[in-house]
Amino acid sequence: MSYGKFEVRFWGVRGSIASPGADTASVGGNTSSVEVRCGDARILLDAGTGLRKLGDALMAEGKPVEATLLLSHFHWDHIQGLPFFVPAYVPTTKLDIVGGNVRTSLREALVHQMSDPVFPVRFDELGAKIQTRDVRAADVFDIGEARVKVGKGNHPGGVLAYRIEHGGKSIVYATDTEHFACVDPDLRALARDADILIYDAQYTPEEYAGKIGRSRVGWGHSTYVAACELAREANVGKLVLYHHDPQRTDAGVAEIEELSRVLYPSAIAAREGLVISLASEPTEKAA
Repeated sequence: MSYGKFEVRFWGVRGSIASPGADTASVGGNTSSVEVRCGDARILLDAGTGLRKLGDALMAEGKPVEATLLLSHFHWDHIQGLPFFVPAYVPTTKLDIVGGNVRTSLREALVHQMSDPVFPVRFDELGAKIQTRDVRAADVFDIGEARVKVGKGNHPGGVLAYRIEHGGKSIVYATDTEHFACVDPDLRALARDADILIYDAQYTPEEYAGKIGRSRVGWGHSTYVAACELAREANVGKLVLYHHDPQRTDAGVAEIEELSRVLYPSAIAAREGLVISLASEPTEKAA
């Protein structure tokens, strides 16, 4: 048996487009990038602009990088950081990239992003040992001592959600998903009794319905109220509000966090630099 670290760190928490500036500096302006450490395994969730600083931090450790990158989908704000992820250029790096889409393969999407005239370095010119793997909802696979279960959300073009289990604890990552009139049964099942649920809460109910600005119905994102409803029905431990609107100021995020805590007391807004640690239980090492 082995005890292992189970820790999640946020490197990018914004949605749609990076939003640097004085009024977003506290929460952070980088797009989706989350790091999960499960014992000896390093799992990266999405490759938004926050992945650049994550890569720099990995390089500063002075050891060969070995990690698995789980992509929710291929929209720009979730893959823009990959061409600027320094470990991808280093021959000693081993990087497995996992994702799925009904219209194109994972590799085709990444090759397209790094093709002339969009980017000067082609995907096939990256120096690291990179493997790609296409998955779909209901797939289950292991990364070291961690088990990953794949779910699906509701987003234009499709989106995957992930549940990571390690040492009796679990984290669910469900971004870029739009709620239904009822709680999404697929996400409720995926998040059942999870210790941490990271969920898209880009809009307020008023913004979503078009009472403030244009209607956001059909845009593929959710609200903090829907987040709390899902967390309650799935009986999760901590709810992390994620994928903040790029126009949302630090004060606006804090307001949504406060409103959410009325509905779900353990709710917290994701911020760059936030670290959440779980005390994992003993796990049987695979033979």
